[in-house]
Amino acid sequence: MGGSFPTGGFGAGHHTEGMWQAFDQLRSQFEKRGGPRMGKGDVRAAVLALLAERPMHGYQIIREIEERSGGSWKPSAGSVYPTLQLLADEGLISAEESNGRKTYSLTEAGREEVAEAGTTAPWESAIASEGHPFGPLPKAGIALAQAAAQVRRSGSPEQNQQAANVLDEARRKLYSILAQD
Repeated sequence: MGGSFPTGGFGAGHHTEGMWQAFDQLRSQFEKRGGPRMGKGDVRAAVLALLAERPMHGYQIIREIEERSGGSWKPSAGSVYPTLQLLADEGLISAEESNGRKTYSLTEAGREEVAEAGTTAPWESAIASEGHPFGPLPKAGIALAQAAAQVRRSGSPEQNQQAANVLDEARRKLYSILAQD
């Protein structure tokens, strides 16, 4: 994001339009990334972990992953369904159609692979390494950017300047956190 913030800060005497553009950009980046990007292997591991618990259909798998990751990871149908097909082709899961829906479950070979792998589900790894699913900073950043955008849309010029001063102070405090030993 280098170069996207005004070099002199957001305080009095600075043109605030650049600040609002920077906040829109920041909010956009946090919303796109919410948390670490998950790879194909993570989708596979997540699907196997969930099916080890109980049979599910594709959208149940997507919802479970989203719920267990605290809303920070919601794989697309375009990544889950090909993974399900691949696992079926490998003989690790089977599909049973009922009421127009395919419900997937582990085969014996699938249960053996899950037992042998002994790996944790991707959302559990994130919780263990960060103490919170995907960390609290992105959510706080989104909330701050949304509040700043609301002031920009609804506030008077004086309120916009007050908001700019608050954000300038917040920026200084954040950098002071990094400066601590």
